[in-house]
Amino acid sequence: MALPTDRPPREQPVARVGRAPMTVGRDRPGPAERKSLAPRSATITVMIRAVFAAAKSLKRDFGEVEHLQVSEKGPGDFVSRADIQAERTLRRELERTRPDYGFLGEEGGETKGDGRNRWIADPLDGTTNFLHGVPHFAISLALERDGEIIAGVIYQPISDELFWTEKGNGAYIDTPNARSRRLRVSGRKELGRALVATGIPHVGRGDHPAYLRKLEAVMGKTAGVRRWGSAALDLAFVAAGRYDAYFEYGLKPWDVAAGILMVREAGGMVNDIPGAAYTLDSPSLLASNAGLRDAMVETLA
Repeated sequence: MALPTDRPPREQPVARVGRAPMTVGRDRPGPAERKSLAPRSATITVMIRAVFAAAKSLKRDFGEVEHLQVSEKGPGDFVSRADIQAERTLRRELERTRPDYGFLGEEGGETKGDGRNRWIADPLDGTTNFLHGVPHFAISLALERDGEIIAGVIYQPISDELFWTEKGNGAYIDTPNARSRRLRVSGRKELGRALVATGIPHVGRGDHPAYLRKLEAVMGKTAGVRRWGSAALDLAFVAAGRYDAYFEYGLKPWDVAAGILMVREAGGMVNDIPGAAYTLDSPSLLASNAGLRDAMVETLA
């Protein structure tokens, strides 16, 4: 039978394997298109709009990752044109509504502001994943006021998962299928049932033999260890109960500022690996639910 000749032309582009078509409507200008079921402050709304704006260029460049202009920052540590552009977009969007606030970013350094308020941003957490076409990366944005993190947003552009939190108001996730679902850390109390995330030091970073001893101890006592390459998403996943614990060494403030508040607002605990209070310049981080905290400290000791 002959095929019909009057079939209308395909209007949507065909996706490559593992990637959906980037059609009109997938780039959202801000949170208005996904009404929240939980109350959001003006600050959170500003943060989400800035993150969505930065995500547009990241999604576009990720679809053409083989054409990215890439320059080398150091051994095993690369920065892309997409990374720099996303940070510029974040700065521009935030300055429109909060011009007096300071800004600390991974790529552009620090801009002093009013001395009280400071944005802390990682425009592309998971750069190595991004550059290799692995769809696991995020934009992380936090607001620090008088030395304390009071709000955080972590957005995964490919899965379209938006994690957000405010001090004293809880932590939430918005997805294409669920709006403003409250985040809670897991309730597991036995290491043998726990799924633990980590960050493995790469070439030129960290003490590899010392780290392997820590990893061996965790491997021997838990249900599994995962290394996905984005500290911000690791912390968001602990807050969501997907991971039971997460540990890593040598993190920077922009890697974790939003995530540590998210874990705490979801009922979890954040400290350094020996168990002391965590600060943004601590050399190590351990996030977990309360039931596993002491066991993880002991295992990593």
